[in-house]
Formats: sequence, structure tokens, C-alpha cells
Amino acid sequence: MIEQFTDYDSPWKEVIESFFPRFLEYFFPDAYIVIDWERDYEFLDTELQQLEPDAEIGKRLVDKVAKVWLLDGEEAWVLIHVEVQGQYDSNFAERMYTYNYRLFDRHKKQVISLAVLADESASWRPSSYNYQLGGCAVSLVFPTVKLLDYEAQWESLEQSTNPFSIVVMAHLRTKTTNRNPLFRLQWKLSLVRSLFERGYDREYILGLFRFIDWVMVLPE
Repeated sequence: MIEQFTDYDSPWKEVIESFFPRFLEYFFPDAYIVIDWERDYEFLDTELQQLEPDAEIGKRLVDKVAKVWLLDGEEAWVLIHVEVQGQYDSNFAERMYTYNYRLFDRHKKQVISLAVLADESASWRPSSYNYQLGGCAVSLVFPTVKLLDYEAQWESLEQSTNPFSIVVMAHLRTKTTNRNPLFRLQWKLSLVRSLFERGYDREYILGLFRFIDWVMVLPE
């Protein structure tokens, strides 16, 4: 078994920052189309520490905060939560809500909250947080992507030119080859080869190779 040596959060953070527009285009097209990509966007990791300064930093969740400009000229914030270690989290939806309202409270700007779930439970699909009390109702609905669903769409992953199709393929094959290093080696070589076959430029190849090499750990 080789899974225990795999570090998931760092490669996800890096690949999201490197290909942020493509990330939204692939997983969250509704968010992608409202952002003005002609203007600069900015990642602000220090925002996370201010949103929840007492939170323990672990290896299970990736959080990214990006400041963007919308097509209507307004400034907005994009909150990305990637559950990277594949474990059920009963507080996930509440955490999504908490980060959303705290970011809005700090900046008084619109916030887009997005979630990518990398766990292996087909039934766990948090997409909202709400409660009602004394006639008052509070609710947050957020888009969720389940990486497990892409296993049934492997052909579309192979045909897509978006770099995050490779990211998904690497993630899925990392999971399925956990106890078979030789099989993982074969898939790792295949995915790296596909980077060149897709005609990616140098930046894409280096960035995606780094992700593949990072998550698809092999024994010495």
C-alpha cells in the first residue's frame, strides 16, 4: 500500500493557482462565465487565516480565496474548498457557510463558494447549509463537484483538452492503484505521455507533470 505517503493538498493548491480560469471553466462553468478574465485576479491566502484564525492546518482540506472582477464591473470573491483526502466531514457544509458570511462581512462584496469532493462515498454530496428558528431562515446553496462521478465519464476525460481532465484522471488512478504500484507506474507513464499528445505548451506540461508526479507516488 502506497497511499499513506501521498501528499494531496500541496499539488491541488498549486494546480488551482496555475490554471485558475481553466479550473472554473471545467468544474464550475456558471462561475466562469460571470468573471471578467481580461482583468487580473489575485489569490489571498492570508484571508483564510483571518476568516478562521484558530483553525488547525491539516492535510485534508484545500482552501483558496481569489479576488476577481465580474463582467458587470463589480469586485467579488471566489472561495474554493477542495476536500482532498477523501474523508467524510460532517461539518463541511457549515464550514462553507461560515467562510462565506465571514468573507462577505469583512469586505461587503459578493462571494462565490465552490466545493470539490475527492472522497469515495457516492452518497456524501453536501450542497447547502441552512437552519430555521423563530420564523427566521438562513441558507447557503453552493455548487459541488464529485470527482468520483468522472469515473463513469472516462472517455470524455480522454477527449477533453482542459488541463483539469488530466488532474481528474490522475486523481482517480491514484485511488485505484493504491495497492498496485506497477499498475500505477503504467498509468503515470500513460498520463505523462498524453500531455504531449494533447499538444499542451511548456507551461501546461510542466505544471501538470508536477501534479501527476506529486500525487502518483511510487516506491523507490
